[in-house]
Amino acid sequence: MLHKFKTSDSFPPPPASLPLSKTLLFNPSSSPPFPILQITMHRSSPPSDSDQHADRRRPPTPPPSRPDQAQTLLHPGNLPPHSSKSLATQHDLINNYSRDRPRLKPPPLKRTSPLAWFAAICCALLWTMIILGGLAVLIIYLLFRPRNPHLDIPQATLNAAYLDIDIDSNTTLLNADLTLLANFSNPNHKVDVVFTLLDLDLYFGATLVAAAALNPFAERRGESALRSVHMVASQVALPEKEAEEWRRQEEEGAAGSGGGGNGLMMEVRGTMRTRSELGGLLRFSYWLHCRCGLVMGAPPGGALKNVSCRTKR
Repeated sequence: MLHKFKTSDSFPPPPASLPLSKTLLFNPSSSPPFPILQITMHRSSPPSDSDQHADRRRPPTPPPSRPDQAQTLLHPGNLPPHSSKSLATQHDLINNYSRDRPRLKPPPLKRTSPLAWFAAICCALLWTMIILGGLAVLIIYLLFRPRNPHLDIPQATLNAAYLDIDIDSNTTLLNADLTLLANFSNPNHKVDVVFTLLDLDLYFGATLVAAAALNPFAERRGESALRSVHMVASQVALPEKEAEEWRRQEEEGAAGSGGGGNGLMMEVRGTMRTRSELGGLLRFSYWLHCRCGLVMGAPPGGALKNVSCRTKR
C-alpha cells in the first residue's frame, strides 16, 4: 500500500513550458520506507491522438492532499514502528560512544626535590646580595664621589751624572745623583687617604738606574704633602744603544739649543698602596701606578726643564 502526499518546496520549479505536479509516495512495507516520487507533467500544447488514447487506459489520479495533511503524515509520531526503532538504535550508539570513548588524562605532577629547592634558594640569595651590594656601591659613590690621589714632581735637580767604561767587560756604566721633590695630593673633599706603601723607580730608556722608598703617611681631605726624594745610580750597566743615546742627549742639553725637549730624558715610575677612608666607617684599599717623564739639563746642576705625570689604578 502506498501513502502519498504533495510536496511544495522539495524541488526547484520547472520551466514555464512544462508545468508539472509532484507527488511523494511512501511504501510502508519496505524497511526502511523509501519515498517514491511521482511527477506528472502537463504540456502547454494540446495532446495528440496517441496521448488521448493512453490517457483513456490510465486510471484517474486522485486529487492531492492538503498541506496540513502532508505535515501530519511527515510527523515523527506517524512514522512506521521499525523506523522509530532504527532511530532509537542510532541514538543509543551515539550515547554509548560518548560514554565509552577513552579520555585523555594530564600527566601526573612530579614533586620538586629538596636539592633543587636548596639550589634555587641559594641562587636567589646570591642574586639578592649582588643587587644590594651594587646599590650600596652606587649610593656610596654618589654620596662621597671618591677620586684617586695623584703624584706630581714640581722640582728636580740632576746633581751629577757621567758615564764610565769597564775595561774588563767593555761595558758602559752610568753614575748619577738626582734629587726631586714629590707632591702627593688628595683631591677628595669627603675622603681621607693613607699611603701605606710608596716605591719610586728611576729609568733611563728601558733600564732601571735607581730606586727609593718612602715612609707611609696620611692626608686629610683636600691636603697635599711634599716629600724630598734622593736617588743615586752607581755603576749601572747601560746597553750600547742607550749609552749612545745618553751622550747625544747630554750634548744637546749642554749646548742649550733651547726647547724643553732637549736634555736628558728620564722617567720616574711609582707604585703606591693606598687606603681611602669614607666617613670613618668604610675603608677600602687599592693600588695606584704613576709615571712622570722628566727632561733634565746637563749636569752638574741640571735643572728640570719639562715634566708630565699621570696616575691610574
